[in-house]
This record gives sequence, structure tokens and C-alpha cells, in this order.
Amino acid sequence: MRHAISLFVTLFVLWLLLSGHWTDPLLLTLGVVSAALTVFVAWRMEGLDHEGVPINVSVHALVYWPWLLGQIVLANLAVARVILAPDRMSPRLDWIPATQRTEVGRVIFANSITLTPGTISVQLDQRRILVHALESEGIDDLKAGDMDRRATWVESPLHAEPSGRGDGA
Repeated sequence: MRHAISLFVTLFVLWLLLSGHWTDPLLLTLGVVSAALTVFVAWRMEGLDHEGVPINVSVHALVYWPWLLGQIVLANLAVARVILAPDRMSPRLDWIPATQRTEVGRVIFANSITLTPGTISVQLDQRRILVHALESEGIDDLKAGDMDRRATWVESPLHAEPSGRGDGA
């Protein structure tokens, strides 16, 4: 039931933000009906479970996304340095450990690697990811484990504290 409520609230808030109609009763009613109909269809398709509507992932992602955005900016700067000085390029292909317990967690980690310029996830196994990096330092940074710890935290229960903030946590 909580997955259905969470999905309904998320869909309706998204509808409100995208439509911009906050005062028209007819349009608000249509927004509620469309969100409810979508939840009903998801329920009929048996998609209202911890994987179909990962509540803890949704909440933790709000903390993870700004950090990931910062990593994307830093990686863009590193790629720009390689473009300006091609002799810095040292392509490397290596396996990176993945400590996530669920498929969703591993996909979040692999997608985070691919979203970061200069690195791409090539293959995903149960406990590791094959990564190609434009610079050898990209692999070294991933092997240090900060992104892995943060992606693992995203899939953790809601009461878990984020780790890897650089403050000893």
C-alpha cells in the first residue's frame, strides 16, 4: 500500500510541477485522476513492489544526485584537459568492484559511471563492473570506492547515514 501511495504522490507532484495549473479545479481533478489511473495500471501489472517503486532509492537519490552532478562537472574538466593536452590520455580497461546488494543498486552505480564523462560501463557482473576510462586516473578514482559507497547507500534503508562525504563518516 505504501508503494501505491508513494507512486501516487510522486506522480501528482510531478504533474503539478510540469503543468503549472495550481488553481483550476477541473485540471487539478484531471491530474488526480491521471495519477490514480497510472497507479491502478501499475497495480494491475503487479509493478507496485520494492523494485517497481523503490521508495528508499527515491529519497536517497535526492542527496546522491547533487553529489553526482558535482562529479560530472569535475569529470568534464578532466576530459577538457585531455582534449587540450592529448598526451595526458592513457586509456584503460579494468574491473571495478560493485558492493551493491540489488540489481537497482548495481544499475545506479553502472549508470553513474557512464554519466561521468571519460568513463563508461562496458559490462556488469554480479559483483563487478568492467569500465573503460579515458585516463588511468579515472579507474583509480573508481577503485578508491567513493562512488561505490554512495551508490550502495542509495539502495540502503531510509534510516542509514550517507558515507563517503570526506568527513570520516
